This record gives sequence, C-alpha cells and structure tokens, in this order.
Amino acid sequence: MTVESVRPGAGATTPARELREPPLAGGGLPLLGHGWRLLRDPLAFMAQLRDHGDVVRLRLGPKTVYAVTTPALTGALALDPDYEIDGPLWESLEGLLGKEGVATANGPRHRRQRRTIQPAFRLDAIPAYGPVMEEEAHALVERWRTGATVDCTSESFRIAVRVAARCLLRGQYMDERAERLCVALATVFRGMYRRMVVPLGPLYRLPLPANREFNRALADLHLLVDEIVAERRASGQRPDDLLTALLAAKDENGEPIGEQEIHDQVVAILTPGSETVASTIMWLLQVLAEHPEHADKVRDEVESVTGSRPVAFDDVRKLGHTNNVVTEAMRLRPAVWILTRRAVTDTALGGYRIPAGADLVYSPYAIQRDARSYANNLEFDPDRWLPERVRDVPKYAMSPFSVGNRKCPSDHFSMAQLTLITAAVATAFRLEQVPGSNDTTRVGITLRPHRLLLRPVPR
Repeated sequence: MTVESVRPGAGATTPARELREPPLAGGGLPLLGHGWRLLRDPLAFMAQLRDHGDVVRLRLGPKTVYAVTTPALTGALALDPDYEIDGPLWESLEGLLGKEGVATANGPRHRRQRRTIQPAFRLDAIPAYGPVMEEEAHALVERWRTGATVDCTSESFRIAVRVAARCLLRGQYMDERAERLCVALATVFRGMYRRMVVPLGPLYRLPLPANREFNRALADLHLLVDEIVAERRASGQRPDDLLTALLAAKDENGEPIGEQEIHDQVVAILTPGSETVASTIMWLLQVLAEHPEHADKVRDEVESVTGSRPVAFDDVRKLGHTNNVVTEAMRLRPAVWILTRRAVTDTALGGYRIPAGADLVYSPYAIQRDARSYANNLEFDPDRWLPERVRDVPKYAMSPFSVGNRKCPSDHFSMAQLTLITAAVATAFRLEQVPGSNDTTRVGITLRPHRLLLRPVPR
C-alpha cells in the first residue's frame, strides 16, 4: 500500500464567463485581516474553511489569499503548471532556504536540481542506507535502557539529523550540531510562521528581543551549513554521497554551480527534512504512549518477523501494521500542515477565478482530518490503510509527501527510517508520559508536541 493508491476525485472545467469570485471568510479584523485567527487557533480555523466553500478568500494584512479546501482541488493545484512554489510560506522561509535550492526553485533550475539529487533517493539506492538507519535506531534504544526520562524533542532531532548527515552527507560529527539545529530550528520556524500570517515587514527589522533571537538562530543555521561544506572541501575526500554530487554539479551552461546554490541545497537537505522527520518521530512516540494496544501489535508483528533478533532494515517491507501506524500518525499529525502556491497566470480552480500573482494556501492537516473523506475521522485507526479499506479514501486526501514534480524526493527514505524507528522502540519499551510532559500541538511552520517527556519501561 502507498498513501497515493486511493480513489481519484472528480473534477470539471468551467467556461471563463461563468467563473465566480470565491466567498470571503468571516471574522477578519482591520489591518490584520484573518492573520489573528491564524495566530490564535490556526488548525481550527483552517479545518472549518471547507464549510464556506471549495475555495475561500482570506485577508492576511493587506494581501488577499485564496484557501483551497478539498482533496481534489489541492491535488489539481499541486499538479497544475499554472501554479508555482511561492507565496507567504515560501517568502517566510526565504531567509532559511534561500532562492537557489531545490525547495524553492521553479522551472528549469528546479528540474536540473531534482536530477542531481534524485539518484540518492531512488528505491534501489535506499538499501545502502539500511545499516546506518539500523545503527541509529538501535543506538537510540540503548540510550533509553537506563530508564531516565526521555526528552523526545532532542532525541528525535538527534536521530533525524544523524541519519540525514551520515547517509546523505557522510557526516560523523553531528551530535553537537544536532542539538544546535534543534534549538535554532524551533526559534526560526516559530518566527517565520509569525512573518507568514502577519506580514508586517518593517516591524520585524526593529531591534526587539524576539527579532534578535530570530536573527541569531538563523545565522547559526547558516554557519552550521557552511561548516559542513568547508570541512568536506578541506578533507579532500569524495565519498559517493549527495554532498559530493552537489560539489560536482553543473548548471544549465555546463559550469560548476555557485557557492550560494551549494549552500542552499545543503540547507534544503538538512534543515526542513530534519525538522519534518523529527516532528513525525515525536508524534509516533506520542502515539505509542497514547495507544499501547497498537504498540503491542507493532511489537507482536516485529517479533513474528524477526524472532529474537533485533529488527533490521530488510524487515521493514514485511511490517504492514507498523507501516500503517506510521501512515495514520502522519494523517492525524502531519508535520507539514500548511502549504502555499502562486498563480503565474490568470487561471481558474473549481469554477472560481484566480488572478495572476494570487497566493493560494491549503492545509494537509485540514484535508487529512475531514469527515467528508474519513469515517471516524478523528480516531487513530491504522487499519483504515488496509487494502480493503484504503479504496474508500479520496485521492489527494492523504499526500504527506505532496505530489507531482514537487513531491518530496526522500519519501521512501523517510518511510523506511520512520518504520524502523517505530519498530525498534515498540519492541523494546512501553512508553509512558511523565509529569511535566505536554503533548498538545505547538504550531509553527511545522506541527510538533510542545514538550513530550516519556519514561521508557523495558518490556
């Protein structure tokens, strides 16, 4: 089963003369528009927009933004070349991701960059990363055998950064940098979210404490990436990894790509990927603690496959229920909960007129929790991904790695890593939340628990 193997929805075209203006969402305020609602309770706000229409107008400060609310139309938006990667989300991320990396580039540059990085994530390339994923998953289990309280934020970032660095950048020096990355990303993504929903540019340049903290964290992230690239150059080594491919890459004219593009590419590999994978690991740990019956099913499935030996990378494809636990956790708590696009020409979507230059926003969180797509939509039910039930899910109602030419190239890499970690932890421990833990949702550019603290109880 793959999360894209679901029933397609129906679409229709509308003659230009019949195109309508999307309805305006209620509840906006002068100057702030709907930005205050996106700050106050963004998940609930996005989840209720479909009640007002398939496409709804929002005001973010002085800007009009179009919210797309149905699975079929979000799929059409992601696949249509009339819309490109741009808009409030990507503008807010520009200080981190730059303009020259694969995450933010469009057109020929993006296609050329995808060709450079894609070989590292081919299905036949993933098994070579298996030993590193196994080693890191079992090292995490060994660290937890002391029975001490686990800070899931730092532990999740530690393993996410180490796997990415060791597999893709051949880094052996990431423990201290993983902690730096964890702290800095939390500050940067929180600040970037504020800048997206309340776009009051000049205020963010004032020497206020929050702005200074944001700027320090952003500078440290870029310094960390420069250290990684400089150390590889100084080593003179050329291992068969993604960083070597980037350092040897050529542009459209056959010339070596520039230093800024190399920098932006490494940022795109290391920071958003680590943030989203780490956030997903946090939610998986929360799921294992909240739903011990599914943790037990994962343990039983693993032991039926492995016997008494530790779970291995080659076992992952046999762990159907474990994979479904990962998929269901990503449905209910997607790390990436909001995405934006920009119309490059006058166009239409769902019978509504979309002018050139308009920004569009949609929420995988809202789409993946919609009762119109899922029976018992708020229940944690991994069995909904069994072959006989998955056919009931509308196409594009579950696309955690996006679709089309912007689909995350590391989807198989990430699923293998997440399934292996879930299997290793559930087999070794029962997890319990401890006093002081707070598993409510912290909203920024990504979703993660506020402060998840767990006690691992050996089985």
